[in-house]
Amino acid sequence: MPETHILNSITEREAVADALYRAASAFDDNDVGLFNSAMCEDVIFKMNENVITGREAIKTQFLDFVGPKDTTHMISNVRVDLKPGDKTASLSAYAQAQHCHPGQGCDTSSPKYMSGSRYNLNLVKDKENVWKIKEWNMKIIWLEGDASVLSRE
Repeated sequence: MPETHILNSITEREAVADALYRAASAFDDNDVGLFNSAMCEDVIFKMNENVITGREAIKTQFLDFVGPKDTTHMISNVRVDLKPGDKTASLSAYAQAQHCHPGQGCDTSSPKYMSGSRYNLNLVKDKENVWKIKEWNMKIIWLEGDASVLSRE
């Protein structure tokens, strides 16, 4: 069943967090529509020292690469800072992401690569009243497993 991009029966605070959940699900399901619903066109993505600007560039460099793989991005410890009536918010969270080659996720002998990260996001409410990620700062804290799973070679 395809993901519903925007949920209607959630609180404002949950709607802010849902932007991150949509982005994580987009990577796991390789869903461009869901990805676009979560990101501003001019989003800035920072992963440690690397900076990528623009939704299309992030799609090309990350979604097109990670999306076809067997992945799960699990989000926890979500904290949202939002003042009533504001069109901007911030969010912090932790993430664990498991990566496997396409079609090999359930093969217990296949290589896996896992990461633990901290996310700090700035979000904005767009003209359709949808919360989207404006800036995503990702700090990788630890890595485990076979790095060749995420090799571009």
